[in-house]
Amino acid sequence: MNHQFPPHAINYRANLWALKEAGVRWVLGPCSSGSLRPEITPGDFVVCDQYVDRTSGRQDTYYDGPEAVHVSTAEPYSPVLRGLLVSGCGAIGVPSHDAGTLVVIQGPRFSTRAESEWFSRMGGDVVNMTAYPEGHLARELELCYATVALVTDYDAGVHGGAPVTAGDVVRVFAENNSRMRELLEWVIPRIPDEPDPSCASALAGAGL
Repeated sequence: MNHQFPPHAINYRANLWALKEAGVRWVLGPCSSGSLRPEITPGDFVVCDQYVDRTSGRQDTYYDGPEAVHVSTAEPYSPVLRGLLVSGCGAIGVPSHDAGTLVVIQGPRFSTRAESEWFSRMGGDVVNMTAYPEGHLARELELCYATVALVTDYDAGVHGGAPVTAGDVVRVFAENNSRMRELLEWVIPRIPDEPDPSCASALAGAGL
């Protein structure tokens, strides 16, 4: 999934439900992202540990009523999967960052310079259009989920350079793809048989 594509074209709820029904317990959701930090350069991978949702109108729950369900997302990504991704990046030699906050914007437009600078000042490390609500919906289904941000560009306002274009994103994303495949080939065989209890029991105590 790439942050230049309209996010409303993705049926997150149906896709994740189909995975759950098929018996899937672990989900890796890599995403193309723009950097909000000079030290996070195009080509880097960021194993995100937090996100900030700046989207609107997306179907982001399976519990539309009458039952109220409040799943904790204080730690939104599986630490087991995150640990494997961090180790994998080191093993295959990908320049990477062990943690980072992912700001998810509505799209399909890119950020203004003012927005980009504001996201950075508020603690964001990378910006993307598609990473929410996928991760949260996975948590509601008690699927263990993690994302890795494939940095394709500096967001507007970072480094004072030229604004990002869709062409820039596509070019660097294509270069990142082969390394992402190599990372997945390293991580997948090492995923444990038993699910991460931090996400596999996410619904415990969530209902009112």
